[in-house]
Amino acid sequence: MHLPIGLMAFGGFAVGAGMRLLDPLLPMVAVGFGTTVSAAAVLIAAFALPYGAGQIATGPLGDRLGKMRVASVALVLYGLVSIASASAQGLTDLTIMRALAGLFAGAAIPLMMAHIGDCVPYAERQGAIGKFLTGMVFAQLLVGPISGVLGEALGWQSSFIAAGLVALGAGAALFWSQRQTPPPPRGGGGLFGYVVLLRKPAGRRLLGLALLDGALLFGGAFPFVASFLIERFGLSAAAAGLVMAGFGIGAFVYTRLARRLVARFGERGLLGVGGGALAGLLLLIALAWHWWVVLAAQLCIGLAFFMFHGVLQARATEALPEARGTAVSAFAMALFMGQSSGALLFGALIGLADYRVSFIVAALGVAGLAWWARRQPAAGSGSGSG
Repeated sequence: MHLPIGLMAFGGFAVGAGMRLLDPLLPMVAVGFGTTVSAAAVLIAAFALPYGAGQIATGPLGDRLGKMRVASVALVLYGLVSIASASAQGLTDLTIMRALAGLFAGAAIPLMMAHIGDCVPYAERQGAIGKFLTGMVFAQLLVGPISGVLGEALGWQSSFIAAGLVALGAGAALFWSQRQTPPPPRGGGGLFGYVVLLRKPAGRRLLGLALLDGALLFGGAFPFVASFLIERFGLSAAAAGLVMAGFGIGAFVYTRLARRLVARFGERGLLGVGGGALAGLLLLIALAWHWWVVLAAQLCIGLAFFMFHGVLQARATEALPEARGTAVSAFAMALFMGQSSGALLFGALIGLADYRVSFIVAALGVAGLAWWARRQPAAGSGSGSG
């Protein structure tokens, strides 16, 4: 099977751009539509909710029609909707457009990751996934600043048009690269694939790990670091954003070293070292006495996170080999559900106690999660054709 890893990373960049382009634009959008920033923040949820909920359909659809075909068409539709968003006449119009964009964008990453599982033997899979994630990492690093510059120079609409053109190009290139690939055999059992996955103890454990990973990190610790920097150390939003970009630097180091890290530590070692480092770095942030301590932690935390999370991603591609799209989509759904619940729980904890308490709770939770993950058997050296 063909593995256009560079084009897939380009597609990952396009999806990551859609996630990040609004970060510096919310004030401009609010002014443009005569509303407040807090009201315009509905645009973030409008993208995220369909992104996660749509996984229930996209996984089985990819298993039946072809993962890369569905992913490439979804990227094209995502690009078209993003471009159309520039013509929105009000916040309601833009919210609907963002919801459609999130729905289509959510089909791309899990299906491309499942395609890697189809093509790459398990022993080499984490390294391949690391290369694929390069696009998402660069989106984390570059899109916020670029979107802000475009928005200030040409209006917020220009950022949506630029992101849409990137997605349109990525989707078209991926579709063209697959034009001579024979259609996949029908398989996966449709929605019944989720039932098969949940019947497996290993499948339930994997989804439990993803749920807690999302709750403790994606929804729990990570979203509140910038606010902590602003409120505790008086940094500006721009300065806090630059500190947060340190995560992307560590993540980029992981994409370059993933294959060697797997060879050096193995899965259990990566779970232990990555999870232990994450817990320690979160404690360091909780105890930080100056903003540069948080910066130092951020420069390392991206590497530690992907050392831990990358193992779970690789295991998701092997959880249901006959229906990988379904399995990876289930993993993404669990991650999203954890992120949503974690944001609510940790937001409440910060209101009741303090940022530092929330980071300590997250650190202890991650330490326990890493211990539990290490106790689970590794995925089989299964198949994937190379």
